[in-house]
Amino acid sequence: VYVLQGDKRVALIDQVCAAHDAIRANPALADDYKEHYDYYPRTWVSPFIDRRRANGWGLYGLLGIEKGDKDAMHAQHQRNFRFFDAPAVAFFMLPDGFGLREACDLGMFTQTVMLGLTAQGLGSCPQTALGFMSKQIREVIDIPEHHKLMFGLSFGYPVDTPINDVVTDRTDLSSAVTFHS
Repeated sequence: VYVLQGDKRVALIDQVCAAHDAIRANPALADDYKEHYDYYPRTWVSPFIDRRRANGWGLYGLLGIEKGDKDAMHAQHQRNFRFFDAPAVAFFMLPDGFGLREACDLGMFTQTVMLGLTAQGLGSCPQTALGFMSKQIREVIDIPEHHKLMFGLSFGYPVDTPINDVVTDRTDLSSAVTFHS
């Protein structure tokens, strides 16, 4: 885990936001800015793609961003790369050769970190979007080449923001869990 704050954080924001703008201007650059492993499913299927879309439009709707407003969507997406104004960001890595099992362990570790932050009165936001800017992050932080950037976690004292009011549908328990006795 690598934690950034202060001047290094600001330098990274500048670097990553410039890359994000460059990708918008030339989408062909996107392949140059990501880790070389499958982060998302190769094909989204229902109900997962439906949930993903509903979550996105719920957020954009709450923020007043209409479908097709590419400028507003880009600006909102770039908030990820500004760490939602949090004063600190942590980057979670896995060494090469680690697989799904260790990725699950890393997720559980991260949730424990988030619970610890909450216990100290801090808020946090896990951010998979940061995994797509590995190249820029590596240019600012000295990360060994054999470490894969999995995601980031922005954290600091919570503030009121409309984003925290987004409520997404949840599947009912019987659709997610099978009980046997």
